[in-house]
Amino acid sequence: MTDPTEHKDDFEAAAKASPEVVAEFADTRRGFVGTAQHFLHLNPSLVPLIVLVAAIIIFGMLLGQRFFSPFALTLILQQVQIVGIVAAAQSLVILTAGIDLSVGAIMVLSSVVMGQFTFRYGLPPEIAVLCGLAVGTGIGAINGFLVSRVKLPPFIATLGIWQIVLAANFLYSRNETIRSQQIEAEAPVLQLFGTTFSIGGAVFTVGVVFMLVLIFGLAYALRHTAWGRHVYAVGDDPEAAELSGVNVHRTLMSVYMLSGLICAFAGWALIGRIGSVSPTSGQLANIESITAVVIGGISLFGGRGSILGALFGALIVGVFTLGLRLLGADAQWTFLLIGILIIAAVAVDQWIRRIST
Repeated sequence: MTDPTEHKDDFEAAAKASPEVVAEFADTRRGFVGTAQHFLHLNPSLVPLIVLVAAIIIFGMLLGQRFFSPFALTLILQQVQIVGIVAAAQSLVILTAGIDLSVGAIMVLSSVVMGQFTFRYGLPPEIAVLCGLAVGTGIGAINGFLVSRVKLPPFIATLGIWQIVLAANFLYSRNETIRSQQIEAEAPVLQLFGTTFSIGGAVFTVGVVFMLVLIFGLAYALRHTAWGRHVYAVGDDPEAAELSGVNVHRTLMSVYMLSGLICAFAGWALIGRIGSVSPTSGQLANIESITAVVIGGISLFGGRGSILGALFGALIVGVFTLGLRLLGADAQWTFLLIGILIIAAVAVDQWIRRIST
């Protein structure tokens, strides 16, 4: 019969002879490039911020005070306020790995409803505005239902809704424009977002303030609330999110309904921006919003990015547009540079995503 103390001595001898490090994983993020890749993965909005600052510095050096004046810099904010608001709506959808091609049509139809309910039916403009906001939210709910319950791909669902809403817009409005003078005289509340005020030579509008409050508010909600974490979880992997207890249907419905509501607010801001209610305005808002989101570093694959990046993306387009215009360059150069930025942004996103694979 063996002595148990012998086995104990053998075990202790083997334990002392074994290496102290049990498991060691190779660090694949060695060097400056790997460190930068990891840092950008954790801060996806940093790339568009760097591009924005670089663009401002370059155009400032070329144009001097013509570009660096408070009026010129705030003019950029005024020019991108509509795209910035719609981009906030588009960002929410893209974070869930979807896409909404109907945002521009929802915006225009909501503005038309506000104008027509006021001047065709004689409703108080405040009630007409609420009706327009309800229409935008309702269309967003339809998009959410088609994506979350009917299981249609977001591209197909919103493409169909875009065509339907666009047709409804022209049929309902009879292709009529409500003039700015009439709105100013009888329903100035419709032009609320166009109200201007000055601070030290910088000219702001209520629409600009709304855009900034909206984006920073959504950024906080996405980062610090359970709803925001659910949005990212659904975009990253809806099946895993559902297994973790996330109500995917409710999350998608809330995102698309909120997107529709934001687009309706963009319609209200559009009236303030152009002064009139026109069924033909803002037709490219869907493409412009996607452009801002992509340049802003939000991944088209969902689950990664910051809504602040969408603001930076919109501002980058605004800086290039104004800068090239002041330089006297052909407008086509703006489209060329924006196209390069889109391709570069997606390429950078693919490079950064490798850190998580």
